[in-house]
Amino acid sequence: MFHPHRMWAAWPAWMAGRGGHRGRDPFDMDGRGRGGFGDGGRGFGRAGRVFGPGDLRLVLLALIAERPSSGYELIKELEQRFGGVYAPSPGSVYPTLTLLEEQGHIRAAGMEGAKRSFEITGEGRAFLQENRPMVDAVLNRMNITAQSMSGRAMPGSVHQAMHTLRAALAFHSRGWDEAETRRVLDVLEKAARDISGG
Repeated sequence: MFHPHRMWAAWPAWMAGRGGHRGRDPFDMDGRGRGGFGDGGRGFGRAGRVFGPGDLRLVLLALIAERPSSGYELIKELEQRFGGVYAPSPGSVYPTLTLLEEQGHIRAAGMEGAKRSFEITGEGRAFLQENRPMVDAVLNRMNITAQSMSGRAMPGSVHQAMHTLRAALAFHSRGWDEAETRRVLDVLEKAARDISGG
């Protein structure tokens, strides 16, 4: 028998934000769902990995070289650059900052409230300079990916409509006999076909 809640298991991964870390469920109203990227992020899905191994470390170091930042500020900066569609998870950012600090590439620059800020060291700047071609390549890939992903951002009105649809299914009060199950299935499948253009 068809169960409407199971249709979400087949929802496109880049919309559902599934994976090993944080992801944005299309129905998560504050954008703080669970799922994510191989690099640990929310919003795009496992099929569209944003950062390769070691890339996030270079990106964070390059951003800190621009101005001292806390982990929270770095997450928000990347989220802004990706148009709100993607942000690295704290579970990937903070361990990376710890690694950079242990490597001597960044150091604590003070506290902003409860947030610890970091600044780049001379050794960190030398590392960026020595690896400039690699750093530039990573940043260029990130910018290209951000431009592509920004075009996939869901309009707020559509986001609200999807939330309403989920509520309608969750609080369905007619019962799920065979006829009603088929009726709802037909409605959902027709909507999916119409949205995807046939």
